[in-house]
Amino acid sequence: MAKPVSIEVWNPSGKYRVISTKAMPGTRWIRLLTDQDCRVEICTSKKTILSVEDILALIGEKCDGVIGQLTEDWGEALFSALSRAGGKAFSNMAVGYNNVDVNAANKYGVAVGNTPGVLTETTAELAASLSVAASRRIVEADEFMRAGLYDGWLPHLFVGNLLKGQTVGVIGAGRIGSAYARMMIEGFKMNLIYYDLYQATRLEKFVTAYGEFLKANGEQPVTWKRAGSMEEVLREGDVISLHPILDKTTYHLINKERLSIMKKEAILVNCSRGPVVDEVALVEHLKENPMFRVGLDVFEDEPYMKPGLADMKNAIVVPHIASASKWTREGMATLAALNVLGKIKGYPVWSNPNNVEPFLNENSPPPAACPSIVNAKNLGLTASKL
Repeated sequence: MAKPVSIEVWNPSGKYRVISTKAMPGTRWIRLLTDQDCRVEICTSKKTILSVEDILALIGEKCDGVIGQLTEDWGEALFSALSRAGGKAFSNMAVGYNNVDVNAANKYGVAVGNTPGVLTETTAELAASLSVAASRRIVEADEFMRAGLYDGWLPHLFVGNLLKGQTVGVIGAGRIGSAYARMMIEGFKMNLIYYDLYQATRLEKFVTAYGEFLKANGEQPVTWKRAGSMEEVLREGDVISLHPILDKTTYHLINKERLSIMKKEAILVNCSRGPVVDEVALVEHLKENPMFRVGLDVFEDEPYMKPGLADMKNAIVVPHIASASKWTREGMATLAALNVLGKIKGYPVWSNPNNVEPFLNENSPPPAACPSIVNAKNLGLTASKL
C-alpha cells in the first residue's frame, strides 16, 4: 500500500478533484481551476522526482485530472489508476512528453496535454547565452576570480572566440532553432548554415533582409546556406546548436564520428534532448580537444551526468533551465491546468497549439478549449472553431 503524500489544498469543497504533482510558478493556474469548481491538491513532498507509488497515492480513489512533470513515469500503472479513479485528463507541464506512454493513455481514454507555444524565445535565449558563455569562457573566468587567483591582467588570460563574422550552425530550424539563429545573426552578425528536413523560408528571408540592411549601411552582409547534410553543418559551423526532436533517428545524433569532423575550436550547444548527444563520446572529445567547448542544458541520463563531464573545464553544464523564465514557467502552468480543465468540462481542442497567446492574456478569460492535447485524434476529440 502506497504511503500518504503531503499536499496543500485549494478550494476544499470543489466538485472536481485535480492533482498537481509539484508546486508550479504563479497562482493564476490555481485560480483558473478553483473558479471552475475544482478542488486543487498540490503535492508538497520534498522529493525532487515522485515515484509511481507516490503518484498512485496522490490519485487515490477519486481524481478527475492530474498535472504532472516530465521527470515522472506516466505509463500503464498510472493511467489505469487514473481511469479507475474517474479521471480522463493528464497534462505534462512541458512541451515534450517522452515520459508518457501515449498508447497506454489511449487505452484508458485519458487525454494527454502538453504546453507548446510558450517556450520558443526562452529556450532560444538560453541556447544563445550558453553560446556566448562558452565562446568567451565566462564560467571558467568566474571560477578563477572566486578562487582568488586573479593577481593582474595578462595578455593570454581566458582568451576566447569572437562571434562576429563567424558561422552559426543550426541543426533543426523549427521555431526554437530559427529563433536562436535570429538572435545570433542579428546580435552578433554571424553567418548561418542550417540543416532541416524542411526549408526554413522565413528564416532565410530574414537573413537575406538583414544582410541587405547591413550592406546598405556599409557593413559586411551576413549570409545563409541550407546544408544538404548534418555533416556539412558540423564541418563548417563555429558555433553549432542542436534543436531536433528526439526519436530513433536522432538518438546519439552527435557521436564520436561526427564530433571528429567538427572544428577543433568549435562550440556545441544542446538545449533540446539529452540523448541526442553521446555523452561518453563527448567527454572523450573534450579531453582530447581542450579548445573545443560545449554548453549543455540537458543530459543523456538526466539528472545524472556521464563520468568525467563535471570535471571538464571546457564544458558549461546547467540543470535543464531552458524554459526557466518567470513568464514561460507561469505560462506552462496555466496551459497545463487549462488542458486538464478543458477535458473535465468537455471543451474542444484548440486548433493551433502554437498560438497560445489568448490563453495567457490575464486581462480576459481564456478560450473555452484545451490548449494542446497530443492524442486528440486517437480519442476522437472535437477541434475548436474559435
